[in-house]
Amino acid sequence: MRTIAIDAGFVAKAIPPRRKDSHKGMNGVVCVVGGSRLYHGAPFLAASGAMRAGVDLVYIAVPAVIVDAVRSLSPDFIVIPLPDSKLTRGTISKLKGWLPRVDSIAVGPGLGPQSPGNLENAVRVLKGLGRGLVLDADALRSSILEVAKGSGTVVKVAAEKAGTHGLTVLLKGSTDVVTDGSQVGLNTTHSPSMTVGGTGDVLTGVTTAMIAKGLTPFEAGCCAAYITGAAGVEATSELGLHITASDVANRIASVMKRFDRVE
Repeated sequence: MRTIAIDAGFVAKAIPPRRKDSHKGMNGVVCVVGGSRLYHGAPFLAASGAMRAGVDLVYIAVPAVIVDAVRSLSPDFIVIPLPDSKLTRGTISKLKGWLPRVDSIAVGPGLGPQSPGNLENAVRVLKGLGRGLVLDADALRSSILEVAKGSGTVVKVAAEKAGTHGLTVLLKGSTDVVTDGSQVGLNTTHSPSMTVGGTGDVLTGVTTAMIAKGLTPFEAGCCAAYITGAAGVEATSELGLHITASDVANRIASVMKRFDRVE
């Protein structure tokens, strides 16, 4: 299995240039599905990571009970109220009807426990609405891996699952591991301050944005790991070991600027 050290050169090669004649939507459209009564911040942090990574539009689909809280955090996102606090078949059916065509979907940030049957149905339906799917947090169950198989999906679980299920795995740690079963990317761009809650949600958002930009799932996971890690290093350099996940999200753009090209 080929092992790659993820560095700035890898990221620069993978991220496509922006066209001079770009119009809204050409640089990626993302949807984040998640949130619950307890966790209204997680889907927002994921959406922030995606937006700061340079996509054009980000939808956040959350239970109606937290819509006002999420909307109040920023005017930059389009918030879709889900009629149920769980991903029931009816909820997913309505979301499918409301959601326009998107390039990638993240499922899981702040979602909370779900019934296996409803979660499997949600993944099965949502993976058909975008070019790629990123599963995180409560969207990760062993039965889900088979449902998501072969769908251009990035999953944050144990690396050995990648080859078995035909998925790309991103395992977050002091050294991030990204693998599609045939190659492994290792990222060591990190700060010990990134143990703060919510940085994984930012990583999920950046990964989803990379897929929306047309990167392969493996490239997307590698680039997102490097970019999020570098943003954490930048935040730590300024604020010390006292950062928040929002500090990381707010420095994604600064890191991405290093790779900007217009053609």
